[in-house]
Parts: sequence; structure tokens; C-alpha cells
Amino acid sequence: METSETRRDNANSLNPTDSPCVAVCSTLYDDICRGCGRTAMEVANWVFLDDDEKRGVWERITEQGYPKRKG
Repeated sequence: METSETRRDNANSLNPTDSPCVAVCSTLYDDICRGCGRTAMEVANWVFLDDDEKRGVWERITEQGYPKRKG
């Protein structure tokens, strides 16, 4: 079973420049993508975020159980 601590450790070990996109994009009901957990603004501005900002996004979304892949 994966805990929030494990998810946080995994987020810290990822290259923060890697996008959390899993090609399951949907912000139909609110501002949060159902695939990766980022806000629409985070998705749109990902290339402009520095590594610390990206790492912060990764930490938040992994604590929330994202990214979610089908299958």
C-alpha cells in the first residue's frame, strides 16, 4: 500500500522538469485536470515554472493521489 510519505518520496526523486501529464486531460467540471491533478494555469505555464515550483506541484499532486492513469 502506498502512503502519502511514499508518494512524497517518489515526487522528490522525480526530475522536476518531467511533466506529470498522463494524456488523460479533462478540466470539464472544475479547474483541476482529472489526469494529472494540476490546475489549468499550472498546465499552461509548466514550461515557465522553475524546478522548485515544479517540485512543489509534484509534491502536492502526489499527496492528492495524482497522476491517475487508466488501466
